[in-house]
Amino acid sequence: MSGYDEWFFSRRAPPPRKGVPLKTMPKRDGGRCSEAGAPRLLVTALAIGVAGFGPGLAAAHSLKEFEAALNEREAYAQIVHYPAAPFALKDADDRPVKLSDYRGKVVLLYFIYAGCKDVCPLQSQKLAGVQRDVNATPMRNRVQFVAVTTDPVGDTPSVMTAYPRLHGLDTANWVFLTSGKEKPAATRELAEQYGLKFTLTSDGVQMHGVVTHLIDKSGNLRVRYHGLKFNSVNLVAHINALLNDIH
Repeated sequence: MSGYDEWFFSRRAPPPRKGVPLKTMPKRDGGRCSEAGAPRLLVTALAIGVAGFGPGLAAAHSLKEFEAALNEREAYAQIVHYPAAPFALKDADDRPVKLSDYRGKVVLLYFIYAGCKDVCPLQSQKLAGVQRDVNATPMRNRVQFVAVTTDPVGDTPSVMTAYPRLHGLDTANWVFLTSGKEKPAATRELAEQYGLKFTLTSDGVQMHGVVTHLIDKSGNLRVRYHGLKFNSVNLVAHINALLNDIH
């Protein structure tokens, strides 16, 4: 777990549990997180195509209202609002990919490495379920799922190409990115810019926390879902809310 994640959870006593509201947290550098000026939008169960997120989220008529309702329902969601750290990486076919390439889409970003035998495969499998829910709706072409490897040396192009098939991910709107073996520390440094530290141990294992990031259509980081116990339906609803937030 990164220092930032330890800071985040140390201020929640007892540990997060269902039904405990989570207050909006500041940026790591102490900057302010503004939610002011969020335009009106409509969030409904029919628009999302899934049921079960309850009247609080369904009744929201703006992104600000939605996130306020989410704060009451989802203990593992940390609402933020500041520019997402940019990146210029490449996919398994050596094609360059930048965060700015996805401007106009909602981006779900997370950091993993294929050799991880612990939480990384569990995170990918959970997000594969989120992707299936998203792709069963008109949101499919408006959301990009991005995994970034923190092991650019071990995660060779062949490993990266095989990964989505092994974890039920749809490459239509999911991509695995790397900095390449020439820059072995670059993606771990990028993860730190998102508040997540991957620490190499002597046996080659990386110690790290688990965070799923949502980036809005304008390139702003809007929420960090911590761990694996968050309600996937809330995440899908959040994606829908960000897509309907008209600037």
